Amino acid sequence: MFSPRLRGGVHPPGHKELSNASPIRRFPMAERLYLPLQQHLGAPATPIVKVGERVRKGQLVASSQGTVSAPVHAPTSGVVRALAEHTAPHPSGLPVLAITLEPDGREEWDPSLAPVSDPLALPPEELCLRIGSAGIVGLGGATFPAAVKLGSSLKRGVDTLILNGGECEPYLTCDDRLMREEPGNIIRGALLMQHAVQARRVIVGIEDNKPQALAAIRKAAEGQGVEVRSVPSRYPMGSQKQLVQLLTGIELPAMSRAADSGVLMHNVATARAVYQALCQGRPLISRVVTLSGQALTHQGNWEVPLGTPASYLINYASGFDCAPARLIMGGPMMGIQLPDLNVPVIKGTSGILALTRKEINTDEPGPCVRCAGCVRACPMGLQPLEMAANIRNGDFEKARSLGLDDCVGCGACSYICPASLPLVHLFNYAKGELASRQREARKMEKTRALAQRREERLVRQAREREELMAARRAAAARKAAGEESPS
Repeated sequence: MFSPRLRGGVHPPGHKELSNASPIRRFPMAERLYLPLQQHLGAPATPIVKVGERVRKGQLVASSQGTVSAPVHAPTSGVVRALAEHTAPHPSGLPVLAITLEPDGREEWDPSLAPVSDPLALPPEELCLRIGSAGIVGLGGATFPAAVKLGSSLKRGVDTLILNGGECEPYLTCDDRLMREEPGNIIRGALLMQHAVQARRVIVGIEDNKPQALAAIRKAAEGQGVEVRSVPSRYPMGSQKQLVQLLTGIELPAMSRAADSGVLMHNVATARAVYQALCQGRPLISRVVTLSGQALTHQGNWEVPLGTPASYLINYASGFDCAPARLIMGGPMMGIQLPDLNVPVIKGTSGILALTRKEINTDEPGPCVRCAGCVRACPMGLQPLEMAANIRNGDFEKARSLGLDDCVGCGACSYICPASLPLVHLFNYAKGELASRQREARKMEKTRALAQRREERLVRQAREREELMAARRAAAARKAAGEESPS
């Protein structure tokens, strides 16, 4: 039974049977790879290669920039053909700067890469640095640089590391298959992260609709001091606040970080990437991706090199069985609608979905019937209908006062709404508008401060000139007085 301690949630059809029986297969290399410099939250990476340069597999091709950033590595050996804009994996379809790599088929590894003989013997700070240099980000979709999160948690004295194996989004099965096929590597990665943050305990939470994954992880965790728990399969169980509360009893305060409450959460795929980086000397150059949706001829899970165009994945899966009504990167609840298939797979790509018209809601939005279904479904205990009404009226600050910043964008309210109102779209729009206003306010404040400093400088300079002129006049007067005095 679903825990009464947690608010809201919905139970949309999972559609996981389309791909969860498909083992992870290695995806062939595309003719061109497109590596965006922005595959993570924070500042984009800075390219350190030139057009025409030959690179090896795993070689650093773009370095991290600033405190919150992540480097980019070559998924294979080949030649850099361009450093130019390419279609971004974003609904806008606007281009972003990317490195175009032409594979040479040699799969020649960078000789500087090497595994750590005993990573648990390294200081926690050194582990965080190595994880950061491997370009690892949160692979559950957030794409926050893992090393930054680990380092911050170490400083705050985190007590509990939670490994998220919920995968509550419909259609996606990449984490399920990863837990079934590489449970040992996931547990080893979790232990490495535990050492990196000096956490006292590790808990793995897996939805109860993944019995094989639960059994595999439990077996791998035996004797390792890792606790594995089954959690109800109810969306959005994979959300940080919900999973933390269910597994630890801690309700994270609004506008706070989990680390402030002594908890750190990472995805199971991130743990596996940490193991690969430290124990195999392999930076983050590929990830498991689910191809699903009834518009596809074949569904399944593949280990895909980063930078692979979505069109190449679709063609390899024998193309479309029928024309898709919608293309989505990620899950249907929180994923993004793709402008076309030219976008590449990036670090945060958990799935590519090709959905038919029957699989999506095509109803036109109607008037709100005040049923309060969205209130009951909201896992954060918010009032989506009131926030949406204020946003439509242009009162963004009122929506913020009702908890807009606490909205996790899970889409449960939109899913349950009988009027098909685009609630999450409204909330994301309002957040963007408020962020834009904050940036403009900061810009104006900076301009005002600069103008004030300029005015103060001009006043100071005028005063200094006046004092200088006064001193000169005084000196001239003394000189004149000296010349007029008798000898």
